[in-house]
Amino acid sequence: MNPFPMVLADLRALRWTAPAIVLLVALAIATGVAIGAQERALRLGSARAADDFDLLIGAPGSQTQLLMSATYLQAEALPLVEGRLLQALAQDQRVADFAPIAFGDISRGYPIVGTTAGFAGRWGRIAPTQGRLFEDEGEAVVGADVNYRLGETITPSHGHAGDHHPGEENEDEAGHRHEGHGFKVVGRLPKLGSPWDRAILVPVESVWEIHGLGNGHASAEPGSDSPFWRAGSGRGEGRPAREAGIGAPFDGKRVPGVPAIVVKPKSVAGAYALRAQYRQGGTMAFFPAEILVSLYGALGDMRDILVVASATNTVLILASVILLLIAVNGLRRRRYATLRALGAPRSYVLLVTWLGMAALIAVGCVAGLVLGVAATRAVSGIVAARTGLELSPGIGPGEFAQAALLCLIGSILALCPAIISYRSPVMTGLRS
Repeated sequence: MNPFPMVLADLRALRWTAPAIVLLVALAIATGVAIGAQERALRLGSARAADDFDLLIGAPGSQTQLLMSATYLQAEALPLVEGRLLQALAQDQRVADFAPIAFGDISRGYPIVGTTAGFAGRWGRIAPTQGRLFEDEGEAVVGADVNYRLGETITPSHGHAGDHHPGEENEDEAGHRHEGHGFKVVGRLPKLGSPWDRAILVPVESVWEIHGLGNGHASAEPGSDSPFWRAGSGRGEGRPAREAGIGAPFDGKRVPGVPAIVVKPKSVAGAYALRAQYRQGGTMAFFPAEILVSLYGALGDMRDILVVASATNTVLILASVILLLIAVNGLRRRRYATLRALGAPRSYVLLVTWLGMAALIAVGCVAGLVLGVAATRAVSGIVAARTGLELSPGIGPGEFAQAALLCLIGSILALCPAIISYRSPVMTGLRS
């Protein structure tokens, strides 16, 4: 006897109960899938964003805070290292390149980061998709997500990025403008999938000068009203050229102090030697991967707690589903007794009952995978909107195995109501 017509008839009869069972199973699967996929996406996204930061040097303090400020542009007030360190790094044979990172200003909610043209191009790894890298003060290169066009002038304001939505100017920003100063947009960087996509990169000398701290070179001019970069770049407009170019070498005595320095060592041995050297003498140095590993450890611990909570939730939901199936099966006792009275074997009733319940659990597992992916993408979208960190969520073998395991266990447990139907006496069923 073909059991499938009977199974379909049973499922059609469960007009409200069947969707409820599928939804319960789907929620149980989706919770576990979302936790695993999101945690993996965060690890990959944060590690990718830190790839360009081989070694970070800063003043003694919180390594995590320095990492978050320099790599993920979650800028906070950081202690400064002396400018003489830039001179020392320029003369160090173990250093392939280095770049100071300076913060302090924003425009339309985007952080303005002072650095070197070399680091803006990631030392030759990336090239602007539009225009070129900055070559002089008063010029800026914007990240892929910054809504300034080439040729526009950026007016910096003293403020903190993240206080309002990127791309929008609020009253606080408007009230703290550095009037009379501006940066001309000369280039746009490709999409990096990191918070730097929302950054405005300018020569670090401009950041110092705009705050009246000189430009870090022997040609430093007093005050903050240098005509070289008022109202944007004057390249090609008859503006007098500076005596000294931007970038290294810096004059250590004239550098006002730097919150962070990114160092690109020539070799692995050199990297470890530099880290050891600058872990003393008033500086701290570390590989971003070191901090990320500890953060991942904490993230992993939190994930373990969530996984345990999710597993407990799954067990409770599965138990509820089985109890619900047993209750539904009791309501169908007369139908199955009638089948038995008409000559259907016990095994047929067992098969019909089990197939229907197993089908509901299997559909719930598939729906849970889809729901889990949707939830992960939604959370990743929120993270990207708030931090600029591009995540690539996706389900892997672990999530598929989790769904398959729950489907297997649910199918085995579905034998309980099926066996009850199998053992139920025909006369008792007909009288119920």
